[in-house]
Amino acid sequence: MHLRRTLFTCAALLAAAVTLPSVRPSIEAAGDTRIPVFEYDPTWPKQPFPKGWILGNVIGLAVDARDHIWVLHRPASVTEQARGAGFSDPTAECCFPAPPVLELDQTGRLVQAWGGPGEGYTWVNSEHGLFVDHKDHVWIGSPSDSHLLKFSRDGTYLGQIGEPGHKEPTSQNPKVLGGPAPWVDARSNELYVADGYRNRRVAVFDPDTLAFKRHWGAFGNTPDDSVKWSFNPKGTDVQPSPQFQTLTGVAVSHDGLVYAADRSNNRIQVFKTDGTFVREQYILPRTPRGSVDTLAFSADPQQTYLYNADPRNMKVWILRRSDLAILGSFGHGGSFAGGFTSSAYVVTDSKGHLYVGEGVDGQRVQRFRFKGLRPAPAQP
Repeated sequence: MHLRRTLFTCAALLAAAVTLPSVRPSIEAAGDTRIPVFEYDPTWPKQPFPKGWILGNVIGLAVDARDHIWVLHRPASVTEQARGAGFSDPTAECCFPAPPVLELDQTGRLVQAWGGPGEGYTWVNSEHGLFVDHKDHVWIGSPSDSHLLKFSRDGTYLGQIGEPGHKEPTSQNPKVLGGPAPWVDARSNELYVADGYRNRRVAVFDPDTLAFKRHWGAFGNTPDDSVKWSFNPKGTDVQPSPQFQTLTGVAVSHDGLVYAADRSNNRIQVFKTDGTFVREQYILPRTPRGSVDTLAFSADPQQTYLYNADPRNMKVWILRRSDLAILGSFGHGGSFAGGFTSSAYVVTDSKGHLYVGEGVDGQRVQRFRFKGLRPAPAQP
């Protein structure tokens, strides 16, 4: 049966998003009220993968200088039923968990795959967070481990930051990470780490020497592990948390601003590269477990738009980067092509196409082709 392409326009969901404690920025304030439009691409990726490989929970995406898309997934999350051929005593003809790291080209064809335990390093016990930097180094993190791994693009081990095996929060210890996710800023050649599953900070390192440089917490303050974690189900009735809670991603723009995805606080915070706080935006602040997971920029030179993957509400939110005004979103819940069951990871290629990775029940990557701009829905 021919798969119909579905055009996703950006829904006007502005009333559902709230900025705390200040008033939400006006869409009209910065003048440009256009919004990107995307179309689901059923031709990407090419299937099936060789050797009967299938994906588990997709837990990281990256785009390299070749415009190749890198995928990090958790082979251990492939169920016993799905991995029948992978047992020493096979229970079915299909399938095998793919290696953790896969590189795909623009056509969606597999270029290479590697990863897992090896000589000279301790592989993470649960994959999370992927970045391919301007020197073709591949960085891999984990939500439950205390170290960050560095590889060449062919999977050769190059080094690590942190020490494996720590489980306590240690935001003041530069040698112990607490659930890191990486981003390398090519302009400054600095490695930014969202160190926030146990720790509560953005940490900055030298990606060549791996030396610690600086860190900061929410609002640019000193990270404090003693502050209790909390969830505010009423959204606006209490003061915002003074600390990060489950900091899941970080992204650095061309103009030197650092965007932090503070998932459990349902907010994006923006900083200068020295940790000076600039602004924040809340998205559906009544969402338990968080509406902000990973962030990506639009492909135009000004990086006009910021994209936020929201795994709880099954959407990708579109914000105007200059003031974090929420312009709209696209996506819907469900396992059908173009829908989401856990839209946690988002990246853009040089053409502006979006790639969305899903964990939990999704276990896939989908591409949404950039189709240009249209007027944003009017603000109610």
